[in-house]
Amino acid sequence: MLHPLVAVWMLVAIALILVLPRNKVIVPLLFTFFSVPIAQVVVLGGLHFTVLRILIIAGLIRRALPSASGGEEKYPGGFNPIDKVVVLWSISALIVICLQWMNAQALIKNLGDFLDGLGGYLVVRFFIPDLETVRRAVKVLAAICVVQAAFMLTEQIVHQNLFGYLGGWSVQVTVRDGHIRSQGVLGNINEGVFGGVLIPLFLWLGTEGKSRGVALLGLVGATIMVFTCDASTAILAFGGSTLGLGFWFLRKRMRIVRWALALGLTALHLVMKAPVWALIARIDLTGSSSGQHRFYLLDNCIRHFSDWWLLGSKYYDTWGYFMFDLCNQFVAVAVTGGLSTLVFFIMMYSRSFGAIGTARKLVDGDKKKEWLIWCVGCTLFAHVVASFGINYMALLQMALFPILAFASVVALDAQRATVPVPQPSEEPQFVGRTYMPIGEARQ
Repeated sequence: MLHPLVAVWMLVAIALILVLPRNKVIVPLLFTFFSVPIAQVVVLGGLHFTVLRILIIAGLIRRALPSASGGEEKYPGGFNPIDKVVVLWSISALIVICLQWMNAQALIKNLGDFLDGLGGYLVVRFFIPDLETVRRAVKVLAAICVVQAAFMLTEQIVHQNLFGYLGGWSVQVTVRDGHIRSQGVLGNINEGVFGGVLIPLFLWLGTEGKSRGVALLGLVGATIMVFTCDASTAILAFGGSTLGLGFWFLRKRMRIVRWALALGLTALHLVMKAPVWALIARIDLTGSSSGQHRFYLLDNCIRHFSDWWLLGSKYYDTWGYFMFDLCNQFVAVAVTGGLSTLVFFIMMYSRSFGAIGTARKLVDGDKKKEWLIWCVGCTLFAHVVASFGINYMALLQMALFPILAFASVVALDAQRATVPVPQPSEEPQFVGRTYMPIGEARQ
């Protein structure tokens, strides 16, 4: 079930993952992740190995090699709180859903999802060890956006998805209310979200001197991806990015902003005839959005809390019309993994935002470092916004994991930047038959 061109590209990528220096592996890794349809699969003994999964296995093999880290730490700064909560989220999801189904086939399927999730995160985290690799990864993401935008524009012109010839997507375009919804390699909403959340990072890259050309191309490509997919969730992700950037001048007052937001939503909940989350039903940025469905989905999840809190729910599709469509990441995590998995998933974001906020305070006054940290936070915020309109499948998870790795890297860099440099000691030292300060002894 593998197209010959995809097979060759996959083998080249595997070879590069195994032989390139650690800080350059992220280039073929990300580019291959987001250039191959998820339905490209190798089937061995009834087990399905997507190209994504095969590349993750190759990355884990490289990580396990004795010389993999080149003498450096496998995870610079150690296994931090973000890493730990991602592990807990993945393990909780696996345990709960296996107990829920108690079925061998379900176990096999969920082990594959576990490999995609935890394995994918560990691989990406390992191959993004420092700020230079962060810069390189953002450049790769910009290049991916340019390529994807070109194909999505082609869909609008020739009315064919060229990736469909590789398998995994239909060649025929998707049309809703007379508008073509370009799909690219990820699917229409996924493609738009992928581009929309990256706007802040491309703006940061534009401040990095020689990278301005790449950053500009990335911005143009990401914007094209958002609007050619014709999806409200993608536009909301784009809006989340720009909203976060707009708060740059209030970055030292974010506690007030957060409290104002919380109190505002509480006040709305008290005065509205419907619950405050009914505002989701009013979101229609394309004229054909399904905001009403997303409201019913979240509303049913809250009302059926007793059904899913312990071990999730197998029968959430019976809660109402079209409830099988879990187009909300928080709802999807809750109903498939129970309350424990949802808590760990939310903690993943809270720990990341906490690390970013602490890092910004540590480098307060260094505008260059502050800007990078702020842009990483805006991208993470855009992912949160997008999660209310889409279920993060394997490939879109791989778009989130680099941002979590970026958060760990910038937090560590901020900590190291504030560690005082040891000054040469002026304690007397015996030299020959006399005592003199070390500085004089060196002279």
